[in-house]
Amino acid sequence: MAENKFDLTIIGTGPGGYVCAIRASQLGMKVAVVEKRGTHGGTCLNVGCIPSKALLHASELFDEANHGFESFGIKVSPELDLPTMMKHKTDTVKGNVTGIDYLFKKNKITSFLGTGKISGAGKVVVTDEKGAETEIESKSIVIATGSDVAGIPGVDIDEKMVLSSTGALDLKKVPKKMVVVGAGVIGLELGSVWRRLGTEVTVVEYLDRILPGMDDEIAKNFQRILKKQGIEFKLASKVTGVEKAGNGAEVTIEPAKGGDSETIKTDVVLAAIGRTPYTEGLGLEDVGVKKDNRGRITVNEQYETSVKGIYAIGDVIEGPMLAHKAEEEGVALAEMISGQAGHVNYNIIPSVVYTYPEIAAVGKTEEQLKEEGTAYVTGKFPFTANGRAKANRQTDGFVKVLADKTTDRVLGVHIVGPMAGEMIGEAAVLMEFGGSAEDLARTCHAHPTLTEAIKEAALDAGKRVIHM
Repeated sequence: MAENKFDLTIIGTGPGGYVCAIRASQLGMKVAVVEKRGTHGGTCLNVGCIPSKALLHASELFDEANHGFESFGIKVSPELDLPTMMKHKTDTVKGNVTGIDYLFKKNKITSFLGTGKISGAGKVVVTDEKGAETEIESKSIVIATGSDVAGIPGVDIDEKMVLSSTGALDLKKVPKKMVVVGAGVIGLELGSVWRRLGTEVTVVEYLDRILPGMDDEIAKNFQRILKKQGIEFKLASKVTGVEKAGNGAEVTIEPAKGGDSETIKTDVVLAAIGRTPYTEGLGLEDVGVKKDNRGRITVNEQYETSVKGIYAIGDVIEGPMLAHKAEEEGVALAEMISGQAGHVNYNIIPSVVYTYPEIAAVGKTEEQLKEEGTAYVTGKFPFTANGRAKANRQTDGFVKVLADKTTDRVLGVHIVGPMAGEMIGEAAVLMEFGGSAEDLARTCHAHPTLTEAIKEAALDAGKRVIHM
């Protein structure tokens, strides 16, 4: 059984798991991966980040053709071909997951398809779809099993009337009405897709704001933009029931703090209240791996669990449930196991909402700085004053730069606007090297570009903005 002995075995091949496997192989380890799906890439590549971005882009083009082309002197009458749009999504997913297969072969990583369970110290049992078991021996084991959809209490997700994000990516026709439960990233992104394709979308959120955790000013500005696009919001509200009614559903809503209820009729309901760590069936209790009160696996600074030789990364541990956060942890862990000094800077992990316009952020929000008692200065610049944005007719939103009042070091950058997800990388690099608003303001930016808005916001932090 020498072929089933490895230096490192990773359960789960999402962004954290597959990146950890590749880096470990680069460092000379004999690596195995275990994946319960028929394809690698986890939620992100199969039913999350990648397919949703394919539909976001396609639906944005359709919406632009319907409502924006004429202002550029382009007259068209677009017709939606939903099956072809869905095929584009499926082809995009296939291209990405087959890419992981190639990378595993290139890096000589052994793949086991089936459900993995830790049976003891240095042992993983893989059960395939036919029930056959294979035992793997490994010096180190990494749990990278990601997260699962958090359901609405008392409401069953059947992927027909009540959808998870997976079901919302695979609808066969455009619903007339959709109720989205949860105004976080997933709810707003998928709600945006179907709104562009003709659905009346109502978002219900328990809190009195959208995008909890994002900078409050950014979130309020963005909500106004989405409302202008046609999305309705019921904030500070909770869903107390969902009942089948004819070919659709009746959703009962009441104020979060109590009060009279109301009923909304809809075709489908999207449950988007968040995700929970996926640790089921891994045998963690049997081997003594500890979890916190939120079901997350507890780890030390080296990502080692309460059991020596067993590690965990990504959505199953504390921190934002982001694919790129998991990737960074995967690289750091592989390097630590090999004896190098792996490291993740958790203060500089960008987050992006891929709606239109996009939202992107890195570092601290104003609310966090106030809570910490940090003295700071703010610089802002609207896209209405940016030449490229005006030429593109993409003037919604603004850039906000937050810098330490004493040292001028940039503490946070927040963008709501076109291509925000691409632009935020500039801020992340600057902050990784401890750059100041002055550094950003004195860096020459090409003209005309959207990124000039970042420079102007940095200039505004020093009270010397040029184009406003």
